[in-house]
Amino acid sequence: MIEISIDIESPTPLFSQLILQIKQAVENNHIAPGDPLPSIRQLANDLDINNKTVAKAYRLLERDSVIQTRGYRGTFIHPDAKANCTVDLNAWVEKQLSETIAAFRKAGVTDSEIRIAFADALNKPT
Repeated sequence: MIEISIDIESPTPLFSQLILQIKQAVENNHIAPGDPLPSIRQLANDLDINNKTVAKAYRLLERDSVIQTRGYRGTFIHPDAKANCTVDLNAWVEKQLSETIAAFRKAGVTDSEIRIAFADALNKPT
């Protein structure tokens, strides 16, 4: 089992610290595909943090196929976790947005217009 430690004083959000440490453990072969992870409640108790923080980290790790939840059987390292640890959706989103904003600015759209359009687009139902 991996040793996870949380730095409450760090500017890095707690859920991000959890994600990073689990990904590093996978990349460094400290945990392998199929290995179990503690339940959300157990890990939250062990780290003395809120269940919602652990749940958020697990949800994002599952989205990125680093872990998989098997209902009541628990949470396990995904078979493709090592390859998926290098995927950084936040960096991809930031790159896409930066390119789009640059195109808008080149077309003469103001930052205020971009913000309003972005907020409107986020609030539209999908």
